[in-house]
Amino acid sequence: MLKVDNLHVYYGGIHALKGVSIDINSGEIVTIIGANGAGKSTLLNAVSGFLKYKEGKITYKGENLPSNPSKVVKDGICQVPEGRLVFANLSVKDNLYLGAYLRNDNKKIKEDLEKVYTLFPRLKERENQIAGTLSGGEQQMLAMGRGLMSNPDLMLLDEPSLGLAPLLVQTVFDIIVDIRKMGKTILLVEQNAYKALSVADRAYVLEQGKITMKGSAKEIAENPNIKSAYLGTAKQKI
Repeated sequence: MLKVDNLHVYYGGIHALKGVSIDINSGEIVTIIGANGAGKSTLLNAVSGFLKYKEGKITYKGENLPSNPSKVVKDGICQVPEGRLVFANLSVKDNLYLGAYLRNDNKKIKEDLEKVYTLFPRLKERENQIAGTLSGGEQQMLAMGRGLMSNPDLMLLDEPSLGLAPLLVQTVFDIIVDIRKMGKTILLVEQNAYKALSVADRAYVLEQGKITMKGSAKEIAENPNIKSAYLGTAKQKI
């Protein structure tokens, strides 16, 4: 479905991504784990069209992916950004409808809104509430729901558990699994490697702008170096 080949991205004189290559098959959850500053969000932003890349190629469903965020969304890719970035002064419902701003299939939009409310009942309860007054967990649900309103085939999730209480972290990862059951493909960037590997099919390890390891999530989770560096203990298991 998505193929990134030999991608190089620069921030001024900083070489942020150094020949990164990944592929994602339809229906998968693929996670990218790595430390802060490894280039994980940079990779998502390049796929989404927010960042220009100097070398490499990104293809989606066999076609070159444009470096234009609106066109990327029209092609069926949405990004749920780190930090949620909800429209704080608008209601929950208005935030959700903004996720569908490129669509004109009004009947299907309303159907998708009901699907989002089924997935996130709390959003239905608060549909007229101003988004900026929601809790962090509720704002994360709203950001994910807003992404779903674009009717994507591929969702890019950037640090969905960041800053959430442990109980809410589990809820978010349960929802990620539910979203996959809706027929969506997911590329997940996440610092909580333990949780990410527990829901993913495959994983890549990104370190200092380079892919240093790839494999099934189970293989990555059982690697002693990964356990030591990212899972906190060499004895922890997925």
